Amino acid sequence: MTTRRALLAGGAALALAGRVRATPPTSLRAALDAAAALPHDPGAALSLLAGYDRNGLGPSAQLDLDTARAGLAIDLEIVRRFAVDPRAKGPPRTPAHATLLLRRKLGNDVDPRAAATRLEAERRRCAARADALFARLGIAGATTGARFSALWRDPRQAYATPDAALADMNRWLAELRARVPAVVGAVPRWCLNVAADPPTASDRAAAHYGYRTLPTPTQPGGYVPDLQRLADRPAFTLPSVVAHELLPGHMVQMPLEAAADPHPLRLDYAPGFAEGWAIYIERRVADAGVYATDPLAELGYLHWRLFRIGRALVDLAIHLHGLPLAEARARLVAWQGEPAYFAPFDADLARIMQEPMTRASEMLFALAIEDGARDRSGAALVRYHHLLLDHGRMRSDQLARRARGR
Repeated sequence: MTTRRALLAGGAALALAGRVRATPPTSLRAALDAAAALPHDPGAALSLLAGYDRNGLGPSAQLDLDTARAGLAIDLEIVRRFAVDPRAKGPPRTPAHATLLLRRKLGNDVDPRAAATRLEAERRRCAARADALFARLGIAGATTGARFSALWRDPRQAYATPDAALADMNRWLAELRARVPAVVGAVPRWCLNVAADPPTASDRAAAHYGYRTLPTPTQPGGYVPDLQRLADRPAFTLPSVVAHELLPGHMVQMPLEAAADPHPLRLDYAPGFAEGWAIYIERRVADAGVYATDPLAELGYLHWRLFRIGRALVDLAIHLHGLPLAEARARLVAWQGEPAYFAPFDADLARIMQEPMTRASEMLFALAIEDGARDRSGAALVRYHHLLLDHGRMRSDQLARRARGR
């Protein structure tokens, strides 16, 4: 168990580091490993990284060092101000603690009030587009969520069997695979060697679904979707699942990141980046016109986006403003109608309580990536994507600086 004394000891270690310049060991990786071995002493961990000059490092090592320093500095502030383990689950002590957790998981450039305003504007934009599509299709309801619920119950959206749903996913995958160069840019061919796979007999016996195997240069990758509750997987929702989970989403970003081999501390202090990339890709696919003649598929994309925006908004409202869970649930129902397959409303709210600022950071990562992509097209957009993909994840402030060319 971590004691208050052990947590506060980190402050003394950092003060000592300020007076005595550390002599860096031969390997930055070794120093990062040593820092990671001090999860309850961020001050001592920071002191191990004090002697390194980022300007002499390659791009991936720079990201490792910058991310570790930024995250450990926030951890130290959390320890000093609140005497709690920054990695501990559970509700934050105060709104100030919640803000630090958001910066820990996203970046130092985030302003929670501005973030909430931005998320609400995006929610309204997506809801307006969804309502326009519902009007075109003749689907009525008192709220956007009610209209989604009506579409959810349309028997024409129901699959007869899991095999039929899987075949539909692979049909969409074939189309999206062909569009990867236009949507993202050139990626290694082995990243495209993926499929939506059926569960094995052992998967069924263990009820093991919803997992992926990343492709490598020598082995194909696959995603085994959970299709056990087909009533909760209407057909219009699956095209965006393919974009997110397969191509050009996780199956592009994650294998390339694995090849870049970021240090685990970078994963810890930018945890929502991979999800942010996949959410961004869902929008890129829609904006590229893939659903231009398929309003139902576009509504599926909008439902997924409203789900992720909604949980980000209630994450902020619960932990910064004390929004009651009943009110948070009512907002989610009004905004999206039906829960995401893997996130029933009550279960998702319970997770949000235990993992503060995780859901907010994921959606805000997507918006940060979208901001960097704005006004870019053609070769400039491809270069931007490679900036995000070639060396692994980064925090939102690092992303913004790199997008500006610094």
